[in-house]
Amino acid sequence: MKIVEYLNEKFPTVELVPSVYYQWDIGIHFSLGEGIYQFKENGEPNLERFSTAYKQTLTIFNELFDKNDDLFLVTNNYKLKKQRQTTKLKVYQPNLRDKNNLKKLQVKTFPYPFEEEEKEDYEMQQFSLQCKVSDINLEGLLKASLNEDFPPKKPRFGRDSIYYPDVFFVNITKDIIFFVYDDRGCEVIARTADQLRPLYEKHYDWVDEVDRERIEKGLGM
Repeated sequence: MKIVEYLNEKFPTVELVPSVYYQWDIGIHFSLGEGIYQFKENGEPNLERFSTAYKQTLTIFNELFDKNDDLFLVTNNYKLKKQRQTTKLKVYQPNLRDKNNLKKLQVKTFPYPFEEEEKEDYEMQQFSLQCKVSDINLEGLLKASLNEDFPPKKPRFGRDSIYYPDVFFVNITKDIIFFVYDDRGCEVIARTADQLRPLYEKHYDWVDEVDRERIEKGLGM
């Protein structure tokens, strides 16, 4: 199966680009590390902020995904058309337990999805790998997603173009999509409200008040 085929069947209105939460009625947008500023007074990154955000994303992931679930690990690389790609090495190679899985990577090129000057010079390369949750280094992937805007912190994916790569966890066993866009927040969408309602009720305090009305409507609350 290819990721495009899966999305067409299960999430037909969704494109795997940032803000998947706004593309599907059943979803939750979580705010991470609320009340903890990203920097200390001396300008250094506030480690408490990142530690809190990591614990939150790991908690959410583990409440939605089991280690034997099948998933697509999808990465978007935003680049100049004439530029060679290295993202698959930075995202997949360090975070796959079995490096032979690199041979199963699929790639498809799409038009650049964002509004930019001279956007015709850019493209989006989308890599996808079907595997088990247990096949990936979850800690490395989540921490790198959170660290992107803070060069001193590692691990990081690095940047090939004007944006950092985006990484999506697409659970094809449970039909759930999870996306951490950076240390400020993450998004999750699902096929049915029953899959997310307990998560929302349990972590209600991690959701901004401005998002609650839309979320509760989608969850039938």
